[in-house]
Amino acid sequence: MNGNPATQTGSDAAGASRQATGQEDKNQRYWFHILLQDTPTARNLHATKLVNKAWEQGDRVCIVCDTQQQAEELDDLLWNISPDAFIPHSIAKDSTTTCSDPVGILLYPPAPEDWDTVIILSAALPANADRFKRLALVAHNDPNVLNQARAHFRQLRALGVEAQVYDQRSRS
Repeated sequence: MNGNPATQTGSDAAGASRQATGQEDKNQRYWFHILLQDTPTARNLHATKLVNKAWEQGDRVCIVCDTQQQAEELDDLLWNISPDAFIPHSIAKDSTTTCSDPVGILLYPPAPEDWDTVIILSAALPANADRFKRLALVAHNDPNVLNQARAHFRQLRALGVEAQVYDQRSRS
């Protein structure tokens, strides 16, 4: 386990490497991961792997989901991601519940100033999505989820963001 040094700020965990200048670099902080698998469990597992990588590199990370059931599945996956990993995290049910852990599973839209990396699994893209330091959207290969991802992509584009797409389906 690499630890989580407090002096580090941010990572390239959710996608390509990043730099802090200009619109082109901003776009490299936004990623779509489209999975070959077609199950919600595969999507949740992929999200937890992104969380682990970002957290190990020093990020404060949140996963945004829609239901308590999904939050509990993510909670279980984070506790069991690997035998040597320990990812301090908690579930926050509403914006009045402060998440003081370095990793949060949120059932509400996150505030951009609270998180280094935001992973979206929810049906709604936060209105201020262009203000996040890093944002990853994860979709599994299901028609409804892919349509939701397309809507998120259009919303980001309307906000002036051209997200990088990692489509595992094109590798098969």
